[in-house]
Amino acid sequence: MTIKVMYIEGAAWFRSRVPEESAPAMPSLNWLNFIAAFLVFFASHMVLVRPPVRPVLVALLSPRGFSLCYSLLSLAILWWLIVAARDAPYVALWSWEPWQTFVPVLMMLPVCLILAFGIGVPNPFSFGGRHNNRFDPERPGIVGLMRHPILVAAFLWSVAHVVPNGDLAHVILFGTFAVFSLAGMKLIDRRKQRDLGMAWPALVADIKRSSRPAKVNWQPFLSRATAGLVLYVVLAVAHPLFTGVDPVATLMP
Repeated sequence: MTIKVMYIEGAAWFRSRVPEESAPAMPSLNWLNFIAAFLVFFASHMVLVRPPVRPVLVALLSPRGFSLCYSLLSLAILWWLIVAARDAPYVALWSWEPWQTFVPVLMMLPVCLILAFGIGVPNPFSFGGRHNNRFDPERPGIVGLMRHPILVAAFLWSVAHVVPNGDLAHVILFGTFAVFSLAGMKLIDRRKQRDLGMAWPALVADIKRSSRPAKVNWQPFLSRATAGLVLYVVLAVAHPLFTGVDPVATLMP
């Protein structure tokens, strides 16, 4: 009972309340804000990263500058979406239970580790990698387990957060992200197959044939594992600041 009260206070109390006389007009505005955030999110992912817009932006900002600006923009839009879902009218689809809070708390650790091992490594199959020309199919790292580590992390993050957030706005938010992540894997596979041509099936076959255990380079392995753990702690501490819900407090008796 205590845990449930703490969650309700964290998940419902932080919602912006309006005076009773203005209540009829505000829900529609909040839904419009939620819809607008989604439209901007999809526009940024469907327009900015495709011709003819992307080549122009890359020429102006340089490839690294474009990646940095696009990443910051994506984070800003994601924050807007989370706040818009938080402020949307609460329409319950299922009731909250204490065990549901454990799902994202436990799932976020592998999510953070996947991100730590998947960002900035050679990966010719997806986005988020660097120095793809150095990719070694006999030492594929996390790419040998999943071609799209960032999208896998996004999918797990989405599914885990649906469980304790059984209201309409959050189900739409996280459900859309889950579907978007799965669809993105298929779309990127098609694009990469087209771009790589015959190199695509050769790389996939080389990874599957590679059966000898690779020697672990412990220094980068431990560095990335530590980065994943640090990210997990940072997200747990910062979570109340950008969502209004403290996942640690909800687990305390």
